[in-house]
Amino acid sequence: MRIVLSDHAIFEMKRRQIDQKEVERLIRHPGQVTDGNKNRTVIQGVYHDRKCNKQMLLRIIGDELGDIFHVITVYRTSKIEKYWR
Repeated sequence: MRIVLSDHAIFEMKRRQIDQKEVERLIRHPGQVTDGNKNRTVIQGVYHDRKCNKQMLLRIIGDELGDIFHVITVYRTSKIEKYWR
């Protein structure tokens, strides 16, 4: 699968200090894939954040078009129960 990052996703990854390799790894090996708003795909996975020393959820919102996954935005949250299905 080819991964394409939007300008917005790149900006948010830098601002939120999310590593691009971690995003690509999660897209290739998701913990969970769900449907999002506007027919988008949400890829998410739980990991241990060393900075805050707790479990976090990394969420990747994008569009899947054939063999291409177009990343729209990326963020992390501690509200795992809210988003995990």
